Amino acid sequence: MIGLISATAAGAAARDRLAAAWPDRTRVYDGPVADAVRRAFGECEQLVCFLATGAVVRLVAPLLAGKTTDPGVVCVDEAGRHAVALLGGHGGGANDLARAVGEVLGAEPVVTTATDAAGLPGLDTLGLPVEGDVAGVTRALLDGEPVALAAEVPWPLPPVPFAAQGAHTVRLTDRAVEAGEREVLLRPPSLVVGVGASRGAPVEEVLDLVEGALRDAGLSVRSVAELATVDAKAGEPGLVGAAERLGVPLVTYTAEELAAVEVPNPSDAPLAAVGTPSVAEAAALARGGELLVPKRKSERADGQPAMATCAVVRRPARGRLAVVGLGPGARDLLTPRARAELRRASVLVGLDQYVDQIRDLLRPGTRILESGLGAEEERARTAVAEARKGQAVALIGSGDAGVYAMASPALAEASDDIDVTGVPGVTAALAAAAVLGAPLGHDHVSISLSDLHTPWEVIERRVRAAAEADIVVTFYNPRSRGRDWQLPKALGILAEHRAPSTPVGVVRQASRPDESSRVTTLGDLDPAWVDMMTVVTVGNTATRTIAGRMVTPRGYRWQTGAEEAR
Repeated sequence: MIGLISATAAGAAARDRLAAAWPDRTRVYDGPVADAVRRAFGECEQLVCFLATGAVVRLVAPLLAGKTTDPGVVCVDEAGRHAVALLGGHGGGANDLARAVGEVLGAEPVVTTATDAAGLPGLDTLGLPVEGDVAGVTRALLDGEPVALAAEVPWPLPPVPFAAQGAHTVRLTDRAVEAGEREVLLRPPSLVVGVGASRGAPVEEVLDLVEGALRDAGLSVRSVAELATVDAKAGEPGLVGAAERLGVPLVTYTAEELAAVEVPNPSDAPLAAVGTPSVAEAAALARGGELLVPKRKSERADGQPAMATCAVVRRPARGRLAVVGLGPGARDLLTPRARAELRRASVLVGLDQYVDQIRDLLRPGTRILESGLGAEEERARTAVAEARKGQAVALIGSGDAGVYAMASPALAEASDDIDVTGVPGVTAALAAAAVLGAPLGHDHVSISLSDLHTPWEVIERRVRAAAEADIVVTFYNPRSRGRDWQLPKALGILAEHRAPSTPVGVVRQASRPDESSRVTTLGDLDPAWVDMMTVVTVGNTATRTIAGRMVTPRGYRWQTGAEEAR
């Protein structure tokens, strides 16, 4: 919850705007300001104070306990011009909160955390438990001193300018070791603990078993990603409670799924009880990995039979591939999610001209793999191969990456051994439509006229179907120097079903500095106006030109009523 505190009418107005934007995330604290801050500080994860920074410093100073427990605090000035991340920039999330508040209120976020200012990810913001000399190693990174990465377990990290050797070290490990001098430990969630339990097994017995198994194997409990078991035990209180105490999910598999997993120590007891010869080992190995701790049983002080079993597996790191749509070209049409993925990726793969568009948004240390036109399949294979190495990869494309872009060849190459996320972008058809007016107000279809990968016979059949169905058509890749007859042919097919007066929009370089557009008709369109940087949108029989803009009504009744009113 985010506590909101104000002292003046101007502050209250901004406060209420934020509360209206985030009704489920915020709570307004009224009354004397000092009391409001004190209550919010103790009850909320974050605070936004519409007060001077000096006043907030004096109010929160007596309340501070430590950077790992204090809430993030953001100050917004009376005029609403700045949102200042005052306290808990990383741990309390104040830096991100300042940016989010700025978006809502139109304020400039002010972030002074050194790593953010330098474009480096903070070691405590990588999403992994961190131990050791975080301040000292971070200072070395900021000063440009060589910091070595010792990756005992491969894991997809955002770009950090690590060196091959250095006096400071970041060690990526799931082993139970102590951080050395000038060293930071990052704990990847690489361990899966399979657990089985008899009905009524106590939480303490399960926990003692799991923690003892990890301790004896020299493994860190902070690297446990999940507990896993058979679905028949999904509600077993001892397992549910142990997962809650460890702060990890309890993942379940069917008996049939576990029975199909090859294990070193099958048993008749679980087969008779739940239908699989193994629970602990099979659940731990269900998604592959290296068995570090074979099945072991709990020990009870009263000498009664064990009620719990466990096994520990190191699961291989899964690389991450983000397929990112950059939009049509304008920077303000690049989505916040796309920006976040670009900064998260340690490897960027893309067409050279698209890389140039966003190069300034990348973090220092990002490895860039760029190539020229015509290498789409090669880029897709490269991106997937890098992800399979355990890297965090962003594969970029213009518009929406899933529309005539890189998502299709990439996902054709990818299998279930990597994590894939798609980041939507504003497509060229949508950018052009916004310039033209509202040509896509009813059913519409996009068709590429490039026959480099699709036979013309197939393209022509699709154009004819759209023509017969009276659907608005947007043509991608309409014309190039080597392909100058396809557009006239497609327009001729549409002309068999639509009047010469049918509105047509032509937009070149939509959203870019040299954007140009015109609204013409099917009868007057000159194909010479069109090139590969152009999108052509042909209206249907209901599309009209109104005040120079293309408008396709949502329904024919609306159009009929409007014409009758005239």
